[in-house]
Amino acid sequence: MSASPYGSSPNSESKPIKPISLTTLFEMKSRGEKIAMLTCYDASFSALLDTHHVDCLLVGDSLGNVIQGQRTTLPVALEDMVYHTKAVLRGLYTRPTSRAWVVADMPFGSYGTVEDALHNAVKLMQAGAHMVKVEGGAWLADTVKILVQNGIPVCAHLGLTPQSVYQLGGFKVQAKTDEAAQKLLQEAKVLEQAGASMLVLEAVPMHVGKMVTENVSMVTIGIGAGKDTDGQVLVLYDMLDVFPGKKAKFVKNFMVGQTSISGAIDAYVAEVKSGAFPQAEHGFTGA
Repeated sequence: MSASPYGSSPNSESKPIKPISLTTLFEMKSRGEKIAMLTCYDASFSALLDTHHVDCLLVGDSLGNVIQGQRTTLPVALEDMVYHTKAVLRGLYTRPTSRAWVVADMPFGSYGTVEDALHNAVKLMQAGAHMVKVEGGAWLADTVKILVQNGIPVCAHLGLTPQSVYQLGGFKVQAKTDEAAQKLLQEAKVLEQAGASMLVLEAVPMHVGKMVTENVSMVTIGIGAGKDTDGQVLVLYDMLDVFPGKKAKFVKNFMVGQTSISGAIDAYVAEVKSGAFPQAEHGFTGA
């Protein structure tokens, strides 16, 4: 067999590689093993991230910002998401030992009705995604239920939901009051009951990330939600200090002290797994 153009896993000779599944993710949550996720938009990086043991790849509509140069994620079309999802999966397919779980964002306007959501989620799954992500609360319960009934795993997204940036009045920390925190928890439980398996919590106070994680069975992934979520995600171009725009408080530049992109990815995975990232300086108190 010819060698992959992207190389092989550093530990490929030591133990067999088992692809990550929903069952794997729930087992990781149960035993307290942190989950490392990064955004990914192309074949080269998907192969590289998988080689360096990033558990989950998020084909995020953040590509609108870091790939397309848009001010928000709203201009991203379903066709864009399908294109980049296919590219990410091609990178994984170059590796016979690929293991990463791939989540694809459903872009703005693609899931306003249950019918649209199912039609468009099918396109993303046919492009190779293992799961789709939707932004919003309890109003999405029927949509989540139908998607799951049709065999489509769903990741929910609460807190700061970038597709609602204008409704929220900007990129602001959410669930800062006790009342708002309790509302977020209740919405999480509604989405869980509808069948969502994973939940991204973005830009919420650290104690809210902890509270939600302790009160739902979904796998929680934090981005600016403190250290107590089941896993962490960052935008790849942010943690590599590539994107020239303003960085959010929850971003850490993992290129510092490294001589290569591979080194930065290894450092990210190691710090997520050990609990060294994020620190309090990367989170919010709600005050």
